[in-house]
Amino acid sequence: MGPGGIATIIAASSLAIIALAISYAVIRLTRTIDEITTTISMVNSPLKSVSNAGKSLENLIKKFTKGTESFFDENPMAMKAATAVVSAAKGKKKVKKKSKAKE
Repeated sequence: MGPGGIATIIAASSLAIIALAISYAVIRLTRTIDEITTTISMVNSPLKSVSNAGKSLENLIKKFTKGTESFFDENPMAMKAATAVVSAAKGKKKVKKKSKAKE
């Protein structure tokens, strides 16, 4: 075997080592990406639950609002009574604040 044959063997061996190193890096990178994907899925699942709970609460509030609006639209006396209660409550708070300020 001459010097050309030895150089060919060295070149082929180094090429094989480089190919093995690249393969190892790709396999490790694939495993890392899979692990990151699993972690993201674990993080996103509670967020989806919170989002669904928020949507449910929003729907409940909309239904409640529609119900109260229709009740007050159909019963104008109830609207007047509610207005009187709210204004009385606001007036009572003002009286309490004034009496505390005098003391």
